[in-house]
Amino acid sequence: QVQLVESGGGLVQSGGSLRLSCTASGNIFSISTMEWYRQAPGRERELVASFGGSATYGDSVRGRFTISRDNAKNTAYLQMNSLKPEDTAVYYCKYAAQTRSWGPWSAYWGQGTQVTVSS
Repeated sequence: QVQLVESGGGLVQSGGSLRLSCTASGNIFSISTMEWYRQAPGRERELVASFGGSATYGDSVRGRFTISRDNAKNTAYLQMNSLKPEDTAVYYCKYAAQTRSWGPWSAYWGQGTQVTVSS
């Protein structure tokens, strides 16, 4: 099985920065896409950033957030700058991974980390 663990969330003032990390462990053969999602209370989960061959971003975070990955460490990062109160949410990472050569690609989720931006 594959486990994803996020870290780096917390409370920050508007205009501040945070860096989230997501590290995968377990029986990993290959990881393709690493993604970050977020879900605010009463709202649907939304895609924030994705890194497959290149990085893509949601409209609300483009220019402020940067996704990166360290394949040797099976880790994805989300650098969040110029944070706004509307960025407050639980942030989740999601990987598409194989557990064996020629095996199926499956989606794995982390448990989430809370980000709270005060005004």
